[in-house]
Amino acid sequence: MLKIIFALSAAVFGFTSCAHAQDTVAGESSFRKCLICHAIGENATNKIGPELNGLDGRRAGSVPDFNYSTANKNSEIVWNDASFKDYIKDPNAKVPGTKMIFSGIKKKGRRPMIFGPTLNNSILQAA
Repeated sequence: MLKIIFALSAAVFGFTSCAHAQDTVAGESSFRKCLICHAIGENATNKIGPELNGLDGRRAGSVPDFNYSTANKNSEIVWNDASFKDYIKDPNAKVPGTKMIFSGIKKKGRRPMIFGPTLNNSILQAA
């Protein structure tokens, strides 16, 4: 009986690890869409959109030297995994009047894993 429980546990763990790996790959691939307008990492600068360094815990509309819409500045969003995933589904619905020209990513598994293993968390941590 113990062998059966161990085998089932190993199978479930293996399945969830594979599913997570697939989500990670899809999220990493999806993040490439962001790089057209946003930069991240050492020497990142604002592009069409603000740079994403220090995103975790940062208020929306607060990157210095980026010209945000009034709607974005007043959105009261504080970025974290949950707020980002909610926003990226449909940025214009979440923040009506935003300058972000992106229709969103409706499929859950296709949303960028910006707060997951895709990016170095030290880059995302707010200073």
